Amino acid sequence: MPNVTIYTRQACGYCSAAKRLLQQKRIDFVEIDATGAPEKRREMIQRSGRMTFPQIFVGDRHVGGCDDLFALDRRGELDALIPA
Repeated sequence: MPNVTIYTRQACGYCSAAKRLLQQKRIDFVEIDATGAPEKRREMIQRSGRMTFPQIFVGDRHVGGCDDLFALDRRGELDALIPA
């Protein structure tokens, strides 16, 4: 099963919403909190090419941020990425 990684920062409503969706769908994820950790933010930017939080990966595939995650779910593609 591919693992899900989400880069977050504290006090980020989009981060909370993305984590809540993953939890509701019972999708396990690894959270990398980049609050006060510039090296983790640099790592996120290098991997995703984006500077905003959150950034979400399924395995090595970058799926985007919160809006992208919700769009994947609406299209039924999120479940297909993560086998039961």
